[in-house]
Amino acid sequence: MDKRVAIKEWSLSMRANHWLMALSIFILIPTGFYIYSPFTISAGETSSKFLMGYMRYIHILFGTILTFVFIWRIYIMFFSRFHADFKDFFAWTNFRNFWTQIKFYALISEEKPQHTHLYGPLQSIAYGGLIILWLLIVVTGLILMGANHDAGVIGGVNWLLQPIGNLLGGLGIVRYIHHILTWLFIIFIAVHLYMAFWYDVVFKEGTVSSMISGRIFRKIEE
Repeated sequence: MDKRVAIKEWSLSMRANHWLMALSIFILIPTGFYIYSPFTISAGETSSKFLMGYMRYIHILFGTILTFVFIWRIYIMFFSRFHADFKDFFAWTNFRNFWTQIKFYALISEEKPQHTHLYGPLQSIAYGGLIILWLLIVVTGLILMGANHDAGVIGGVNWLLQPIGNLLGGLGIVRYIHHILTWLFIIFIAVHLYMAFWYDVVFKEGTVSSMISGRIFRKIEE
């Protein structure tokens, strides 16, 4: 039987950040699609129907949560006392290990890529891309939220980000970009779930459960 040792891989703050992001995204996607193209209406008198208003409220609420979770994630990246992982996003620069991982995932070679960073080379690209995607969807969402607001915090957001919206071509284009970014999130989630379970089955390190317990079970080389 393989000898394995439990190693703390994820801090509590990282796990909390991950699950808050996941919760926000899984609520933002259906509410966003409804706002984009309402696919149902509530029964009753027209004067009592406010489903779109509720959807927008929930969407904006969790969009705001996602914005603060993003800021929190950037803070963790540079200032985490457990592991500031900003350097791990450059694991792809180890080109030899990069090629080894590609061959391993493509089932061309049985050589396992070295675990020298928190992320492997391909994961560093994927998660680096996720950070950029996260930033873009937050910015475009804030532009849409702040439209036509001139006072308060939302008015300040509108004043700050309106030049970016104008540079992109106006609210219509921003809305379209926001919609495309949502689909990219959906693709990322599908690939992320597949790879997480695949990695767990192949390496038996408890990868999936580690985002709850914080620990993985790494094999001891004898």
